[in-house]
Amino acid sequence: MNIPDINLLDFDRNEVNLKSYEGEKIIIAFFPGAFTGVCTEELCSLQSDLDQFKKLNIQIVGISVDSPFALNGWAQANNITFDLLSDYKKECIKLFDVEFHGLAGMDGYVSSNRAVFIADSSGEITYKWIAENPGVLPDFEEIKNNL
Repeated sequence: MNIPDINLLDFDRNEVNLKSYEGEKIIIAFFPGAFTGVCTEELCSLQSDLDQFKKLNIQIVGISVDSPFALNGWAQANNITFDLLSDYKKECIKLFDVEFHGLAGMDGYVSSNRAVFIADSSGEITYKWIAENPGVLPDFEEIKNNL
């Protein structure tokens, strides 16, 4: 599998094609929702290692179905400086097969499950981890070992 050719929205509602990250290794972190405890812990953990990733020329991008407005507010509140993209149309989560139905008992609500993908500089996915459920954090050391 390669990074799909799909447009998502950044904080300013500009379209960003996921393929635009090709050329560098990329960690793609899908998360269920901004302003939730486990998601905050996950993305803050990635943020705390950001300098280490940058030295290795590795980009990080977070993707959720939240609006660009919510993602912007959450990033500011938690000092997240890597790209967060909105999959408000829920197309990207389908392409990566990480849809989660009924988050927090909300019947009919579709979000992303927690998942991490790593792609090499050619855009080929070289690592995939999908949580058993959205409450499970990834193994951050395993991610680093698969870079």
